[in-house]
Amino acid sequence: MEIRKEILDELIRDYKNPEDLLGENGLLKQLTKALLERAMNAELTHELGFEKNDKSSLKENGNRRNGTSAKTVKSKHGEIQLDVPRDRSSEFEPQIIRKHQRRFDGFDDAILSLYSRGLSTRDIKSYLEEIYGVEVSPDLISSVTEAVVEEVREWQTRPLESIYPIVYLDALRVKIRYDGSVQNRCIYLAIGVNLEGKKEALGLWTAESEGSKFWLSVLTELSNRGIADIFIACVDGLKGFTEAIASVFPQTITQVCIVHQIRNSLTYISYKDRKAVVADLKPIYTAVTEDEALFALEEFAEKWNGKYPIISKSWTANWQKINPMFQFPKEIRRAIYTTNVIESLNFSLRKITKTRAAFPSEEAAIKLIWLGLQNIEKKWTMPIQNWSLAMNQFAIIFEGRVPIPGLAENSITQKF
Repeated sequence: MEIRKEILDELIRDYKNPEDLLGENGLLKQLTKALLERAMNAELTHELGFEKNDKSSLKENGNRRNGTSAKTVKSKHGEIQLDVPRDRSSEFEPQIIRKHQRRFDGFDDAILSLYSRGLSTRDIKSYLEEIYGVEVSPDLISSVTEAVVEEVREWQTRPLESIYPIVYLDALRVKIRYDGSVQNRCIYLAIGVNLEGKKEALGLWTAESEGSKFWLSVLTELSNRGIADIFIACVDGLKGFTEAIASVFPQTITQVCIVHQIRNSLTYISYKDRKAVVADLKPIYTAVTEDEALFALEEFAEKWNGKYPIISKSWTANWQKINPMFQFPKEIRRAIYTTNVIESLNFSLRKITKTRAAFPSEEAAIKLIWLGLQNIEKKWTMPIQNWSLAMNQFAIIFEGRVPIPGLAENSITQKF
């Protein structure tokens, strides 16, 4: 509903400076107070069935207005003092500002937004006081953030789509207090690319360390939540990972994530050589054919084996997990080995977790990372580049597994 220009002109007629509009007693705060009180009075009129001072239409029980009670609510405009209308029978409960409600107009959302960006409770408290002039307690901030725990549970058990052409499986290490001591724990992440080419966080899990046995339980859970087929799973080089995937999704091709392979290659080399090593590794994973990639690997070994023989040995040892991508066209291959999905996600999550020396519990870590993921997913609005071409190629390579629009039944439902 658009506010008429004449009304706006009347409201800002005496406007002289920003303080008149946005200050402690500015127009915006006064208007918010007036609108809320007007709305609550309208609710009471509807409840009673007659207007104020209309004594001819009293209810049979004699219920009527009974003055107001004062109430203070916190908002993004500061604290607002409200006069809440009452009825004689104490039956009326406003809906716009509910009983016991002390915060209004996205105030909780503001707290969650700050928390999801990694701000500590103390930082959030200071920010709200400085920007909005509202004093909040650490307990209030904790209670607001705790309210998302149930949302996390619902999100974690929600049904998933039956087909994800690509799924990225990764783990993030964080420090968590466990049994009286601070331990390094793993947060397991599953990111899927759906049939529309859009990325989607599928789930979060915690464990003491990354292992194929735990990944097996993750994959089983994903299957139980509705996933029937994954074309390509992008993973790190963890021993037993391929076998774990095959036991749940036997038709899935496992592709070692090039990001992890490169990162592992840089573990034991001098910082001054990193840029040159990365540049010389690029011809391997961007080669058009596998033969070309192997030739690039030989050239890399000739140049660097004298100083860093472990790098070429690592690529050779993992070659059977690296080379699946060479069977795919460039549109699919780009989606598999791109650094954007994993690297961008990890970078964003580390930004919000690095402010925590240690999480008090696994639940606290999951809560923060989930909130961070919600912010990240808001940016995942567009499909992967050239996705329509990739889907046409998927339909040829994975014949019978790509659903065809318009058919009542897809082969996927017949196979599984």
